[in-house]
Amino acid sequence: MKLAIGTAQFGLSYGISNKHGQTSLKEIKEILKTTKKYNINLIDTASLYGQSEEILGKCLNKDNSFKIITKTPYFNGPEITSQDIIQLRTTVTTSLKKLNQKSIYGILIHNTDNLFLKNGELLLKELKKLKNESLVKKIGFSIYSPHQIDSLLDSFEFDIIQIPINILDQRLLIDGHLKKLKKSKIEIHARSIFLQGLLLMPLNEIPSFFKPIYNKLKEYHNKIRYNNITPLQAAIGFIKKIKEIDYIIIGINNKQQLTENINAYKEKIKKIDFKKFACFNEQIINPTNWKL
Repeated sequence: MKLAIGTAQFGLSYGISNKHGQTSLKEIKEILKTTKKYNINLIDTASLYGQSEEILGKCLNKDNSFKIITKTPYFNGPEITSQDIIQLRTTVTTSLKKLNQKSIYGILIHNTDNLFLKNGELLLKELKKLKNESLVKKIGFSIYSPHQIDSLLDSFEFDIIQIPINILDQRLLIDGHLKKLKKSKIEIHARSIFLQGLLLMPLNEIPSFFKPIYNKLKEYHNKIRYNNITPLQAAIGFIKKIKEIDYIIIGINNKQQLTENINAYKEKIKKIDFKKFACFNEQIINPTNWKL
């Protein structure tokens, strides 16, 4: 199964459609039990996800079978300094301690733009050291826009890339970047497949900020309703059919949501051409630009 668990909600009240707040420790334990039952083996977290790493550490044994991915902090200066490299290593070792793990599957640079600052290559050099020390198996990047991919492939060697992709944000599918990444044997993790829950929200609950694409969203909902498909089945089914994608990261608040996602993943849906619903307005498809 391609599904993987995103844990932003484990440490924060995260997502535009989130009505549940931060997930409780009891619920997280139930979620992890269910993931094992259905052979979901990858967990995505980050040092910036509030208490997420610490809470996971309370739930996971050192010899657990999960592939755990975490991410570096953001670096906000005009260049990468020796102090930043110290901070990077300290953050990773702290993450391992919080997660209760001797080593983990992957570490991603959370803000890829940091890599293109002066001395930015030192960040990747430090991650490679951590890899050589067997503290991590794979290293890579979390990206937000297609232009970052070409620069990364031209300049660096890496194992994993985490990308935003969903029915509205089809940029990497349409422009051929997914094929380019797979040709380079990069492991591809899809995130933001629900666009923070926007694609799952009833039309009457969508904030006015999204008025420019309201008609597109209305047509999308009409299309899937006509085909007797739920928004959840459509969002997951769209990503599931993209052969280049290795893992589909889903953010969930409780066991019930996880079960619903698993059932939607297992559902065989009709082939639908979703290309007409692609949006290229970065104010809409990049949540960091939202003004809600």
